[in-house]
Amino acid sequence: MYFYALIMHCNNSTLPFKDTGYFTKIVTDYLEQSAELRPFYTHPPNLEGIKHSIAARDVFKTNRPLLVEVLKQQYASLPESKAVNKNISLLLKDNCYTITTAHQPAIFTGTLYFIYKILHTIKLAAFLKEQFRQKEFVPVFYMGSEDADLDELGKIFMDSDKIVWDTQQQGAVGRMKPIGLEKIIARLEGELIVQPYGLELIQLLKDCYLGSPDIQTATHKLIHSLFAEYGLLVVIPDNAKLKKIMTSIFRNDLLNQSASAIVERTINELGKHYKVQANPRAINLFYLKDDIRGRIEKLKDEYIVHETSIKLSENEILAELEEYPERFSPNVILRGLFQESILPNIAFIGGGGELAYWLELKNLFEANMVPYPLLVLRNSMVVIENKWKEKFEKLGFTSHDFFQTEQSLLTQLVSRNKNGELKLQVELSELEKLYNQLKAKALHVDKTLERHVDALRVKTTKPLHELEKKMLRAEKRKYESEQRQIHVIKAALFPLNNLQERIDNFMPYYAKWGKSFIEMLYKHSPAIGNEFVVLEEM
Repeated sequence: MYFYALIMHCNNSTLPFKDTGYFTKIVTDYLEQSAELRPFYTHPPNLEGIKHSIAARDVFKTNRPLLVEVLKQQYASLPESKAVNKNISLLLKDNCYTITTAHQPAIFTGTLYFIYKILHTIKLAAFLKEQFRQKEFVPVFYMGSEDADLDELGKIFMDSDKIVWDTQQQGAVGRMKPIGLEKIIARLEGELIVQPYGLELIQLLKDCYLGSPDIQTATHKLIHSLFAEYGLLVVIPDNAKLKKIMTSIFRNDLLNQSASAIVERTINELGKHYKVQANPRAINLFYLKDDIRGRIEKLKDEYIVHETSIKLSENEILAELEEYPERFSPNVILRGLFQESILPNIAFIGGGGELAYWLELKNLFEANMVPYPLLVLRNSMVVIENKWKEKFEKLGFTSHDFFQTEQSLLTQLVSRNKNGELKLQVELSELEKLYNQLKAKALHVDKTLERHVDALRVKTTKPLHELEKKMLRAEKRKYESEQRQIHVIKAALFPLNNLQERIDNFMPYYAKWGKSFIEMLYKHSPAIGNEFVVLEEM
């Protein structure tokens, strides 16, 4: 079978996040720097905010030699990359800062935004290097490999068809063995091998997943294969040496539960205006050992691990923390503190949900004297292939039109084709004039008759509005073919009534275009921007 190389080229356009209808109020308010949110973050998301974030980081000493030591160990078995090695070495310098994004090791990257947030991180690091020539900026992917949510991380969608990893393993997903994924790869091979880069992609998946001892190693290999040339560094925080840095904070959480009290106060204030994203527990740590990742709870004088038989006294759990810090895993409340304690970080790039829970944490950072990073909403995009572009243009629509509902699109199509014939605007306007004349006459006779005339107006016009709707519905029934086309296009661009990036996986696009797909996304990825990107294939 022979293929010719395909290179993806796109035009881009943008629209405000608010206009997409897919982002929460807390996200759009943050982008607009709403006064209600200002108390909940430290630096505004702009270059001035970057300067202040750098200044705050300069007075906090990161253990750079330890970080570099761990990274070298974690990269020891991966193919050499000059860009990666250079960036690891740069971290030893006090004028080097990280731009960080984070995600769990979802199988085969999970959804498209996994790729988008990485490319945004790379792009912002490169942009800041241009702005601050005397400083260095390194893009980092912080892998949340201790997450145990297999329901979320053990599935992918292909053409809106959910494919689930069938495994009975428990505990941290990153530590799970990739047993059973060969079945999914075999299925993917049958679907993707017909594409120009399908064979290359399938071989990459086999090398990464079937040749690795666990999911976090496989994910590290895959990310390295896709992004090493950009100098992206992956840090796996499931590491005893890195967690040793956090023992004092973890100890405080076990003994005093102060983090929950601090965050609870913030949530009470934030919750006056917005929906709360994450709630703290009394203790915000999990016990992590072998296939166990269980919530730590304190009952009277004992610490128990939820849904296990493990019970520890105060002395025993503190001794274990000191000797085995890797057995303690922070939840969402403490994870950010861990990240910012081990990295010389100035900016964190996350999605809407991540941004919402980070806004709960500013006071917690201040209490622990750890710099709170500048928060950047990750880039969001929709990729529109030619086959869909041709279809909606034939219907007389633009890509931006498709952020509306199917019914709204059909209404526009029908109204446009009938050239206003279905509207009763003229008749309603004439009726309005008539009732204005009647009101004037009635008022001349008795002012109390005004209310009676208004009631007659409503009683008369309401049936006409209903008639207009019925005429439109009747006409829509004649457009079954166009309605089907609108539905097909919407289902492709907004699968399962969601943003493409939250459902689709990168693999069908990579199988068709190879690394030019990654290069195209990087080219059109804004460094600092606050608009949704629409990419149309040329």
